[in-house]
Amino acid sequence: MSGTAPEMPCEAANLTVYYDGSCPLCRLEIGHYQKQRGSDVIDFVDVSDANVVIASDLDRKAAMARFHIRESDGQLLSGAQAFARIWQRLPSWQWAARIAKVPGVTPLLELAYRGFLPIRPTLSRTACRVQRWRERRNQV
Repeated sequence: MSGTAPEMPCEAANLTVYYDGSCPLCRLEIGHYQKQRGSDVIDFVDVSDANVVIASDLDRKAAMARFHIRESDGQLLSGAQAFARIWQRLPSWQWAARIAKVPGVTPLLELAYRGFLPIRPTLSRTACRVQRWRERRNQV
């Protein structure tokens, strides 16, 4: 699913995922999640699309700077907690969700995520270069 985010998530979606579609790494990861069994009950919202309406309690700048999800009850989560909630809903990722539930693991994942955020732009540029290189190589 993809589209605009309602003020409160629709009842059909268990989870709304807000992601930065202008980030190649983010698109790659979200594309992977979208192909997984169980993703049909997740609404993936590309917040880089200026035409997408984002809920009033999450501004576009914050949504693009950090990964967010909204639970079906309206609770907004971000970072490692948000990833763990996605993993819970995707059968092929439930192993990671179980690990995240071990006491102390989610705070460590959050530290790793915060460490990743400053280097995300550099990694995204590198991913773009690799993708362009692969495309050129495949054209030969």
